[in-house]
Amino acid sequence: MTRYLAGRTAQALLVLWAAYSVSFILLQLLPGDAILIKFQNPDLGLSAEQIQEMRVIYGESTPLWQQYLTTLGHMLRGDFGYSIEAGVSVSQLITANLPSTLRLAGLGFAAAIILAVGISAASTLAPLRWLRTLFANLPALFIAVPTFWLGIALIQLFSFHWRLIPVINPGFWQGLILPVTTLAVPISAPLAQLLMRNIDQVLTQPYVAVARAKGGSRAGVLWRHVARNALLPVLTVAGLLLGELIAGALITETVFGLNGLGQLTQRAVNNQDVAVLQAVVMISALSFVVINLLVDVIYPLLDPRLKSIRGVTA
Repeated sequence: MTRYLAGRTAQALLVLWAAYSVSFILLQLLPGDAILIKFQNPDLGLSAEQIQEMRVIYGESTPLWQQYLTTLGHMLRGDFGYSIEAGVSVSQLITANLPSTLRLAGLGFAAAIILAVGISAASTLAPLRWLRTLFANLPALFIAVPTFWLGIALIQLFSFHWRLIPVINPGFWQGLILPVTTLAVPISAPLAQLLMRNIDQVLTQPYVAVARAKGGSRAGVLWRHVARNALLPVLTVAGLLLGELIAGALITETVFGLNGLGQLTQRAVNNQDVAVLQAVVMISALSFVVINLLVDVIYPLLDPRLKSIRGVTA
């Protein structure tokens, strides 16, 4: 078990290093200059020499390889640097905006799981064939809908057309209904597709036929005998999608004007605030790596057959 965890942790660290390196290079290639955007304003009255001093203060005048190593060392200590646009540490900005993004992502993931399980169950248990076909085809429709378009469409329908959810000053939970739905719908689609395929495969197993022969109802057999075996492969995909939820939350926050990492990222892009963008990339990468590491650890506990395959036995 210890050897397996050590190997997976090493892979996770390698992924984080690659994410940092690639993002650092790409951000350095972006056109524009955050120092000039911030300080080359005639109203500030700063001279060229003073602007150059600001560049030295923020470390922009040092060679790129030195910036790479310095920034990497600071990040390993949990220091993301300073925001040129906001004039405060990036850690302060992340601390202020991350909780709302995590709340949105967590609720969106929970809603996606519920929606995926509901669609899969309905596609199997619905009494009419056309209903089963309808539910079976819903995930393909959900995947085809872009997140930003879905958010705008929900605002038009529920806020402007039906006037059910106000856009301006909604209640706390009321204001989360549309964003969580926007985030959950596209995430639920691949989960539902995989779950439906697994259910169809498990239903062909001999033990399912035995359970039905003993008088078990279709719904009872589905929940008691089929669900666990069908859900296990979905766990890995769910871990991957949960890592992607952070990126989806950023888009959703921008569409609905919510305070969070989405708004922070938008401002950072507009002002070429590289330190903030680097921090957002690394937080997204860290969440993705940690979640998938946890899935790899939990999976053998749920399916003992994998312990010998992965070599995690004592």
